[in-house]
Amino acid sequence: MRKKEFIQFVQDKLDDLYPKTPIPLDHTDPYSLLIAVLLSAQCTDVRVNTVTPGLFSKANNPTDMIKLSKEEIQDIIRPCGLSKNKASAIWELSAMILNQHNGDVPQSFEKLEAMPGVGHKTASVVMAQAFGVPAFPVDTHIHRLAERWKLSSGKNVVHTERDLKKIFSEENWNKLHLQIIFFGREYCKARGHNPKECPICSVAPKR
Repeated sequence: MRKKEFIQFVQDKLDDLYPKTPIPLDHTDPYSLLIAVLLSAQCTDVRVNTVTPGLFSKANNPTDMIKLSKEEIQDIIRPCGLSKNKASAIWELSAMILNQHNGDVPQSFEKLEAMPGVGHKTASVVMAQAFGVPAFPVDTHIHRLAERWKLSSGKNVVHTERDLKKIFSEENWNKLHLQIIFFGREYCKARGHNPKECPICSVAPKR
């Protein structure tokens, strides 16, 4: 199978397996999504979803969040790991949203990435899933699968994102990034993976 044909095969297979792409992190608005994505760093979505109800019951908006101390936030989010740094980032970005953005999460990559604890991947998820702006957030699943499928050299996530954006149509980026994550979790795991049994790796072009 030629590379162009394989790319179409990947798109069709993912559309067939995952016609719907619900966002794995529970949220109600751009702010709660931003906080959930920040908490998901080096933590599973499942664990984040068990922690955020307790946090959001006390503060689901920046005004209420800064009324909490960083220590209070840290105690709540401790199961997510890196709690001290994440608590500080949550409090400080909430203050920034109030002071610099009139209480609203900004709809800008540049302004999001200027916030504490918000890197390019987090900003991309928020822009894609909260505001519908085409983006291709690359997490460990996507980075791994792009290399396995020979769609990127896999040198780093920046390189992988650039390669995938060239390969796939912009109109599909927001859906594809979730589809690839779902596929990686179900069929193409990091450990114990058998390429011959994988619906996509089994037909991926050889280098």
